[in-house]
Amino acid sequence: QVQLVESGGGLVQAGGSLRLSCAASGRTGSNYGMGWFRQVPEKEREFVAAIRWRYGNTYYADSVKGRFTISGDNAKNSAYLQMNSLKPEDTAVYYCAASVRPLGALRANEYDYWGQGTQVTVSS
Repeated sequence: QVQLVESGGGLVQAGGSLRLSCAASGRTGSNYGMGWFRQVPEKEREFVAAIRWRYGNTYYADSVKGRFTISGDNAKNSAYLQMNSLKPEDTAVYYCAASVRPLGALRANEYDYWGQGTQVTVSS
C-alpha cells in the first residue's frame, strides 16, 4: 500500500500562484510515476499533470500548459505542482495519485493510489 498526503491548497486571487505538494509513504518502491488530477462538484475527475520517473517525462492537460509545472523526486517519494497565472476556472479539489503500472499517465484509471485532496480556490 502507498499513502499519499497533499498540502499547499488555499485561496488565491486570479493571476496568483500556489504550490501543491504530495508526500508518499508505504510501499513506494514500485511507484512508476505520479500525477495530479482535479475535480469540481458533479464533474468527473480531470487530468492535470503527470510525471514518470524512469525518464523524467512530464505530461500536461492543454488547459494548464505553460502555467503549471510538475516536478518530483522519486527518491524522496514526493511530487509537486507549481501553479502560476491561476484562473477562476482552476478552482477545484486537487488530488495526487501514484501509479504502480509501467505504462499510462493521463487517465484516472491508470493510477492505483490517491490522496485525500486539497482545495484550491481562485477568486476573480
